[in-house]
Amino acid sequence: MTTRTFYRQAPWLILAGLIVLLASLFATFPANAKPSMQETEKYCLSCHGDSTLSMTLPSGEKLSLYVSQDQLDHSVHSSKGIECEACHNNISTYPHPEQKYATKRELSLNYYQTCEKCHSANYAKAQDSMHAQSALAGNENAPVCTDCHGHHDTQKPDEPRSLVSETCSKCHGEIVDIYKQSVHGEALLSEDNPDVPVCTDCHGVHNIQDARTDQFRVESPELCARCHADKALMDKYGLSSDVYSIYKRSWHGVDISVYKARWGTVWHDSAVCTDCHGVHDMRKTSDPASKVNPANLLTACQKCHPTAGPNWVDAWTGHNEVSLERTPILFYVDKFYTSFTPFILWACIIYVLLQIIHSIVDRVRSTLS
Repeated sequence: MTTRTFYRQAPWLILAGLIVLLASLFATFPANAKPSMQETEKYCLSCHGDSTLSMTLPSGEKLSLYVSQDQLDHSVHSSKGIECEACHNNISTYPHPEQKYATKRELSLNYYQTCEKCHSANYAKAQDSMHAQSALAGNENAPVCTDCHGHHDTQKPDEPRSLVSETCSKCHGEIVDIYKQSVHGEALLSEDNPDVPVCTDCHGVHNIQDARTDQFRVESPELCARCHADKALMDKYGLSSDVYSIYKRSWHGVDISVYKARWGTVWHDSAVCTDCHGVHDMRKTSDPASKVNPANLLTACQKCHPTAGPNWVDAWTGHNEVSLERTPILFYVDKFYTSFTPFILWACIIYVLLQIIHSIVDRVRSTLS
């Protein structure tokens, strides 16, 4: 082959070589192949993959040092290439530095702070939460990031959504048990309904505030309105979306609105949603156990109005607009007054105008005479 012929055929030879190389690569790494496990992770698991590996802390507690490969495979961190040293940043060699934590809880309270490196915004919110306030008050069992999200098995916190309530139940078991019997909890657990609220929808996620404060109570109607004033959502379940607007026009709602605007941190006795419907134990009005079931409504009202009798609740239209179908008598009474009142006002205005005109005419006549 001459030099001229070689240079003429060289591009084709190079192209053929690239095709052979690519073919061999695809044969070695199929399209669906998963990336190989990180080298650091593989190195750590050479010891920590032993299920019997453990150590005894100064407190006498036995701390398991076993890390399951299955946990890491399902973790949101490992799948993104975040290796062991990202959190265990004080361990880079073997033998490891001497363990300085006396108890399991002390270890957790120190290690969770590494979450701030990647999740600074949520970490900052958590420092202003009810949980952080409880920790500052001396409660070392107040939850931190890893208590809710896990350690090596960190997964998406809301898949499935019922996982949120299960996580909260670790500390708030009695409340979650009550919630499970409510109209919200039952729909979540039995139907996996995506529309019903879980704990974090009402209490917040990382910036959880104290729900026992006066301010939280005064602002609670707006919390309920996030769902119950959403027409599209309420229409989906055959519920009225007017409940919030009607409540705001009621004496209770007007009174609470005034307090919210002027004295937002002051307790007031006017009823908010949870006073009548319950907090975590809300049920359908048709449920005999519901606090606002027709059979129980008088008892609910008597909590604030002890002298209320049967006529009290019979005269109440609920969170419904006055309508011909539901309350025909009130409907016609309302129509009468909405028509008669303007008529009376206009008649008074005309009468006053006529009196003014009559007075002017009398003065003009007396002047001319």
